[in-house]
Amino acid sequence: MKNLSDVIVIGGGPCGSFAAFNLAKRGANVTVFEEHSEVGVPSHCPGHLSIKGLKQLGLYPLPQEIVEKTFHGATFHSPKGKNFSVRFSQPVTCAVNRVLFDRFIAEMAEDVGVQYHLNSRVESLIIENGFVKGVNVKQNGKKEEKFFAKIVVDAEGISSRILRSAGLSALNRHMLVNGVQAEVDNVKDIEPGVVEVFLGKDYAMGFYAWLIPISDEKAKVGLATKTGNPKELLRRLMFKHPVASKKLCSAEIIQIGFHPLTLGGPIRRTYSNGFLAVGDVASQVKPTTGGGVILGMTCAKVAAEIAYEALSRNDFSSEFLSAYQRSCKAILGFDVKVMLRIRKMLDAMSDEKIDDVISLCKKLNLDKSFQNIKDIDFQGQSILRLLPNPRMLAALFYFFFLFLSANP
Repeated sequence: MKNLSDVIVIGGGPCGSFAAFNLAKRGANVTVFEEHSEVGVPSHCPGHLSIKGLKQLGLYPLPQEIVEKTFHGATFHSPKGKNFSVRFSQPVTCAVNRVLFDRFIAEMAEDVGVQYHLNSRVESLIIENGFVKGVNVKQNGKKEEKFFAKIVVDAEGISSRILRSAGLSALNRHMLVNGVQAEVDNVKDIEPGVVEVFLGKDYAMGFYAWLIPISDEKAKVGLATKTGNPKELLRRLMFKHPVASKKLCSAEIIQIGFHPLTLGGPIRRTYSNGFLAVGDVASQVKPTTGGGVILGMTCAKVAAEIAYEALSRNDFSSEFLSAYQRSCKAILGFDVKVMLRIRKMLDAMSDEKIDDVISLCKKLNLDKSFQNIKDIDFQGQSILRLLPNPRMLAALFYFFFLFLSANP
């Protein structure tokens, strides 16, 4: 049959490419359709990734040109200007150039035989007898062409257009925030190796703002919000915030992008006959921070393992492919539940209460406790490891009452 692959992947982002890579290195014939003319473009994400997460995926150290900066600490600014800082003995996160990072993963996939089609928009699924059998693709604006596969992996991103056509429920729209991400020049008083987080409803309702240095005077600055215009709020942060404005009031925006973030946790079902969903489209994203690269790529690797086994058994039924969701739940389930509770607690807290929390963290010297955190992706497990610490027990007693009030 013409245009036949073992697996078709929709989307050439890191999750789609990583799924394709892990399938092809096992011997599967994989085709990726990417609607844009270049992999990684446009870039919406600041690319702030955990080093441990990258190591667990076998991707660290990355090529030098991809890593813009490594970080050994973070400073959290409360709405009223209080701050709390944590410093680690060695770098725990890094900022990557997302265009180069995405291309690096795609090149890994190409090196093991994955075929990429750029300027190729998947318009719809081919469904026969209740099974997904392929996709209808419009390439370079020309008429649609049919491409067939035994399994289709949907890594389309947050739009969920193809996911819905597979009969699956999309992510929780009530748990979306609208993000803006800018690269800026001429930033003042950057602290090397430290990410800054700005909390407060006047600047980022339902989320937070960030400043990620990438050189002496360049930085990535952004925020996400449930309400209001993200671009206007970014300007307010840069020119009105009592702390951020001192660093950013003279800054020049080099580039800017907008992108929604999903904070609702994984969707209810990520599989159907001949179909798997990975990454943002499956809402495999941290509800606390909106970071989805490490969690999404972790699930993409699982998807590749299950899909290859399905190819080996010639069984593409939803019953068999459901093993994918069970495996992802086993890996992410506990941590996502904890992060969802934390997200609900943060959303329910007033700015005054956030100030109190920052003050408490500083009073209890929790920076010393947080220095023992080794994993910022699987946050539930990290909290469990901190429980024996007396300072953390005192703080968690206070947070527990906040938790109860926010989660009746």
